[in-house]
Amino acid sequence: QVQLVESGGGLVQAGGSLRLSCTASGDTRSMYGMGWFRQAPGKEREFVGAIGWSLGTTYYADSAKGRFTLSRDYAKSTVSLQMNSLTPEDTAVYYCAADLKRGWYINFHWKGEYDYWGQGTQVTVSS
Repeated sequence: QVQLVESGGGLVQAGGSLRLSCTASGDTRSMYGMGWFRQAPGKEREFVGAIGWSLGTTYYADSAKGRFTLSRDYAKSTVSLQMNSLTPEDTAVYYCAADLKRGWYINFHWKGEYDYWGQGTQVTVSS
């Protein structure tokens, strides 16, 4: 099993930046990929970005490209999501997720692909 804990959420003005972190514990050697999703009130949980655990290959939703950057610290079992140029449309609860399947990259954008989830961290962007 893998446990995930997100941190770094908060309130920021439009145009500002936040850095979210997700720290994994447990059977981290079995992880193949980690993803970030977000869910705004009344909306479906949507893909933000994903990163391969061993090689660090990254994938982004169109809404995140050019503004958000994923990185991972393998030694600390931590994935970070640097978010710049935030807008009120980025307001949501952000979740990280871990995938323990070798072929995770085929459906990295699908929330059903992932095996474990964190509890989420709130990001609020004021106008």
